[in-house]
Amino acid sequence: MSDARIPGAFLRPGTSSFSDFLAENAPDLLPARRSLPAGSAAEIAPHGTTIVAVTFPGGLVMAGDRRATMGNVIAQRDIQKVFPADEYSVVGIAGTAGLAVEMVRLFQVELEHYEKIEGSILSLDGKANRLSALIRANLGMAMQGLAVVPMFAGYDLDSGTGRIFGYDVTGGRHEEASFFTVGSGSLFARGALKKLYRDDLSSDDAVRVCLQALYDAADDDSATGGPDLTRRIFPIVWVVTADGAVQLDEAAIGALADEVVGARMARPDGPLAPLPGGGEEAQA
Repeated sequence: MSDARIPGAFLRPGTSSFSDFLAENAPDLLPARRSLPAGSAAEIAPHGTTIVAVTFPGGLVMAGDRRATMGNVIAQRDIQKVFPADEYSVVGIAGTAGLAVEMVRLFQVELEHYEKIEGSILSLDGKANRLSALIRANLGMAMQGLAVVPMFAGYDLDSGTGRIFGYDVTGGRHEEASFFTVGSGSLFARGALKKLYRDDLSSDDAVRVCLQALYDAADDDSATGGPDLTRRIFPIVWVVTADGAVQLDEAAIGALADEVVGARMARPDGPLAPLPGGGEEAQA
């Protein structure tokens, strides 16, 4: 007769960290614990770019383009780069696509595990710190070219505001006040956000600003994909407020993308930002 009892490790009181539990009982399941041959794997692994996030009064928007590249080749045209972390937060991936998706899944389980063990939701700062630890554990693979640099953002239930966190490859965490970008097209997207961002953006306007920034990134960065009107492939967009994290449906994003592209036909360089003290109004 076979022994079908649950292993003792699953019955002992322990840590609220699922990744720590795995490290103790099944370390081979952690993405960062896998062995790799010597050399760099950067050229043979698909990479994902670009992610943007913008806050507005009462929440935030995070959006990502859909292209993954492998060297100078488009590896995938419709990759998903923005995911829900839990009910009130989202995470966007940049870097090695496959490894980043695994890290996101581990992060999702990490937050759910904490909630079930502790009986409460982890604070937003606590969530940001947990993701920092997962990135830090991946440093060995990052040194071999398989870097993952996500962006994390969520609605802070304590302060009632949307907050954005950026990371470096070592897991170093920093908070951004208004907007942030990561990925190969981040430089161009950030330039657009500097001109278009306002403190009083509505939720809808914040979505439009993110789409404009991603368009500018795709305009100057070959690794970032713009709206694909022929295949109807558009950015993934999440809005996070006190009501939770909601992904905008494809039809709504398609309509906004058509609006952005139509306006670019008249002005390829994008909308004009208003000058201090007057000037032309920004065109959404």
